[in-house]
Amino acid sequence: MTPPETAPTEGGYKRSLGTRQTQMIAIGGTIGTGLFLGAGTAISQAGPSLILWYAVAGAVLFLVVRALGELLMYRPASGSFADYAREFLGPFWGYATAWTYWIMWVTTGMAEITAAGTFVRYWAPDFAQWKTALIALVVLTCANLISVKIFGELEFWFAMIKVTAILGMILIGVGVLILGFGDAGDTASVSHLWADGGIAPHGVGDSLMTLQIVLFAYLGVELVGVTAGETKDPEKNIPRAINSLPLRFALFYLGALVVILSVVSWSEFRPGTSPFVAAFAKIGIPAAAGIVNFVVLTSALSSCNAGGLYATARMLRTVGLNGDGPKALARLTGRGVPRTAVAVSAVVMAAGVGINALDPEHAFTYITSVSTGGAILVWSIILVTHMRYRRAATAGQVPASPYRMPGAPYTNWLALASFAFVTVLIGWERETRVALYVMGVWVALLAVGWAALRGRGKVAGGAATRPAPVVKPEERTSSR
Repeated sequence: MTPPETAPTEGGYKRSLGTRQTQMIAIGGTIGTGLFLGAGTAISQAGPSLILWYAVAGAVLFLVVRALGELLMYRPASGSFADYAREFLGPFWGYATAWTYWIMWVTTGMAEITAAGTFVRYWAPDFAQWKTALIALVVLTCANLISVKIFGELEFWFAMIKVTAILGMILIGVGVLILGFGDAGDTASVSHLWADGGIAPHGVGDSLMTLQIVLFAYLGVELVGVTAGETKDPEKNIPRAINSLPLRFALFYLGALVVILSVVSWSEFRPGTSPFVAAFAKIGIPAAAGIVNFVVLTSALSSCNAGGLYATARMLRTVGLNGDGPKALARLTGRGVPRTAVAVSAVVMAAGVGINALDPEHAFTYITSVSTGGAILVWSIILVTHMRYRRAATAGQVPASPYRMPGAPYTNWLALASFAFVTVLIGWERETRVALYVMGVWVALLAVGWAALRGRGKVAGGAATRPAPVVKPEERTSSR
C-alpha cells in the first residue's frame, strides 16, 4: 500500500511537505526583500506611520488568506486559485488567474535572481552579476526538478535564516532600549515613534503612497494555497499555518519596525538602504552590512525558489490540465514533479537575467509593477471566488467548508475596497502609474489569448469544472 505521505492527490501530486516545511513556507512567504530592502524607502517617506500601514495591509491580507483557507478545506488542490476561479466564476477566470499568477511570480523571480547577483558582488566585486544569477537559477531549478521534498528542505532553511535574522534584530534592539548598550544606547528611545516630526512627518498623503511598497512586501502570503495539494494532512496543517498569520505579521513586520524605529530615528533612513543595515550599524555591531547582505541574499533565493519556480510550475501545470495552454505542461514525473512546467518557468526567468543586465534600474520598476498589480488582481479574484463559493454552499450545491472566513461577505467587500483604494493610489503618482499601464497591456494579452483558445475550440472544462455533488442540508450542517 502506498504510504499516506506519498500517495497521489487529486491532481497527481504527492504529499511530501511535512508540518515544519509547510509552516516555514508560510512564514517565508510573508518575509521577502520588500521588508529587508524596500522598507528603507518607505520609512523615509512615511516615517513611523509605516507601522500603521503594515498593520492595515496585514489585516486585509489575512482576510484574503482566510477566504482561500475556506476554499482549500472545501477541496485541497495545488493551483487552487485557478481551479476555484474556474469552478465558481467560469473558465475564463480560471485561465486569467493561472496565467496572471504565473507571470507575476516569473517576473518577480527575474528580479530576485538578478538581485542575488548584486548581493554576491558585495563579497566578490569582480564576479560578474549574471554568473551568480545563472548559478542560482540552475541550482534552484535542479532542486525543484528532483522532488518537492528537496524544494521543501531548501525553503525551510531559507525561511529559518530570515526568521533568525529578524528575531535577532528584535532581541538586540530590545536590549539596546532597556539596557542602553551599544553605540545607540544613549539615543535609542520609543519616543522616536512620535517625537521626531510626528507619526506622519511628511503628511498623510505622502504616507499613504507607501501602501504599494507595503503590499509588495507581503507578496507570497498566498503560497500556503499553492502548497495545499502536496501538504501532508492538509486539514490540520493548512488552518494551523493560516491561523498563525496574525502572530507572524505582528512579530516579523510590526515588531521589527517598532524596534528599528525606536533604536534609530526615522530621519536617519535613506531610500535604497536596508533599515536592518542602518540599525545594526547604528548599534555598532561589527560586520553588520555583511550579515544583512547574507540574509537578503537568502531572502532573494527563497523568493525565487518558492514563488519563481515552485508556485509558477504548479500554476503552469494547471494551465495545461485545463486546456488553457499546451498539454505538455501537465506532465508529471514519477516523483510527482511538473518537470516541463518547472523548465519553462526557469527558461523565461533566464531571459530576465539579460533584460535586467541591460537596464537594471528601469527593468526592476517594470518587474515590481507587474508583480504588485498581478498580486492585487489575484487576491481580488480569490475574494470574489470565495463569495461565489459561499453562495453555492449555502444553497446546498457544494459541500460546506469546516474552516469558515469570519464576517463574510462583508469582510470580502472590505478587502476589495482596500485593493481598489491602493489601485487609485498607484495611478495617482507618475512613478508608480507604470503599474497600471503594464497591467492594462497584460489584460489585453489575456483577452487575445482567450480569443485564440476559443477560436481553436480549446476552451473545454478541466477537472476543476466537474459538477460538485449536491449536499443535503443536514449533511452540510454537520460538516462545519
